[in-house]
Amino acid sequence: MLADVIDHLICPVCRERLALAGGTVRCGHGHSFDVARQGYVSLLTGSAAPGTADTPAMVAARADFLAAGHYAPLADRLTRLCADAAVVADAGAGTGYYLARALPEAAVGIALDISRHAIKRAARAHPRVGAVVADVWRPLPVRDASVDVLLNVFAPRNPAEFARVLRPEGTLAVVTPDAGHLRPLVERLGLLSVDEDKERRLEAALGDRFARSGREAVEVTLDLSHPEVEAVVGMGPSAWHTDSATLAGRVRDLPDPVRVTASFRITTWARRNS
Repeated sequence: MLADVIDHLICPVCRERLALAGGTVRCGHGHSFDVARQGYVSLLTGSAAPGTADTPAMVAARADFLAAGHYAPLADRLTRLCADAAVVADAGAGTGYYLARALPEAAVGIALDISRHAIKRAARAHPRVGAVVADVWRPLPVRDASVDVLLNVFAPRNPAEFARVLRPEGTLAVVTPDAGHLRPLVERLGLLSVDEDKERRLEAALGDRFARSGREAVEVTLDLSHPEVEAVVGMGPSAWHTDSATLAGRVRDLPDPVRVTASFRITTWARRNS
């Protein structure tokens, strides 16, 4: 709930600390933000449309697919990384699935995502998760050096802000798809493939502020039904580029169930000394 994390949040306008009073989040300078009935607060300022926010259909597909436990082995790895944390934040939290699974007993979690549709679900994902609409590309509404572990699972990265909100001894955990992710669906359905240069670009993006402290590959073999295939495609970036009618036709040509490989790469990062 927001009450659990309000001490770790700051005003997106003036960067002062926030307080929760009834159905309003307010800073000392009088900037106020209404708490939605679902329990989340939007700290997104400005009028620009969130063009990369997940749609209701994408969020529903992700919620159904993750609830079935297909990516539970990945969530289990993240749980171990968060074992000693008191404050865990997830930048690009989506429905809050990974944050809720990884949150240690007595710890609190901050779910940050630009999609209101996703954050509505994140607000209900765990009783000690506070859900906030925020743009990862912009300054995060999180207090300096307040986070023990920052998760970033298939989401955009803001190295400067990640370094700011992490405690000096904190850990950044980044999850990216590996080269073999969702084979053979990528080839059979014409999905977006993983950039072979992704790891180098990640190192280049984070290297000025972080030093890599760990690297782990996670691979899971899944037998997916046709509806589950449509869900895993519909919840990811290929959903923006794949016509639903064309996809449905290609899925019908697959075996049912079809064996799929899910491949992930977890890298952990420590803040460099400034």
